[in-house]
Amino acid sequence: MGLSKADITIGQTREVVLTQDLTRTQIVQYAGVSGDYNPLHTDATYAQEVAGYPGVFAHGMLTMGMTGRAVTDWVGDGRLTAFGVRFTSQVWPGERLVSRLTVKQLRTDGDVDLVDLDVVTVNSDDVPVISGYATARLDA
Repeated sequence: MGLSKADITIGQTREVVLTQDLTRTQIVQYAGVSGDYNPLHTDATYAQEVAGYPGVFAHGMLTMGMTGRAVTDWVGDGRLTAFGVRFTSQVWPGERLVSRLTVKQLRTDGDVDLVDLDVVTVNSDDVPVISGYATARLDA
């Protein structure tokens, strides 16, 4: 069962804490699952000495996946029809990540009720690390 039109209003916002403290272990585990072993995400010496970053940082797709789960936890499984993001800042180990989902529009396409959401995930300093959108089918 998913979200229904009766459950939401335009402008309604939902905040979801994705992680209180993103760990290097989580970042390395994601590298293993995704097969993306870019040393910017797994090798602190490379990230610092070769690339000039303060250390390793999370894969954008890790943050996008965590954000996507916040969306589907709200709208329901199998309801998402569109989801896209822009990566706006690196995510560092130790950061707290919070997604803010805001109902932008309720609309009908043919006989299907839809909700359009603005999606933003922010870090510990309230700086957006992801901004994007989602669209989902609503229950009657």
